[in-house]
Amino acid sequence: MAKTPAWQRKAGKSKSGGLNRKGIASYRAANPGSKLKMAVTTKPSKLKKGSKSAKRRSSFCARMCGMKRRLTGAKTANDPNSRINKALRKWNCNCGKERARSMSK
Repeated sequence: MAKTPAWQRKAGKSKSGGLNRKGIASYRAANPGSKLKMAVTTKPSKLKKGSKSAKRRSSFCARMCGMKRRLTGAKTANDPNSRINKALRKWNCNCGKERARSMSK
């Protein structure tokens, strides 16, 4: 039986959330033409406003905060070890502030 790709196993997942380098490499191998990139882990204050990384981070945070709000149960949303909360922490997302900032524009 063939081994499942690393991005689907524990070996390809980062303990702090998301995929590690091995996981991303195996995903790209399994999905040619994929544009999957590493997480933007730079602090928002260190990112240049309007840069590609800042826009990518902002977009990810908006999308994932919406998913957390609408698609997760209370137990998952409040669990600090859930995959979604780990990913939001890794990307330095603050769901309350991101939402307020985007609504004020």
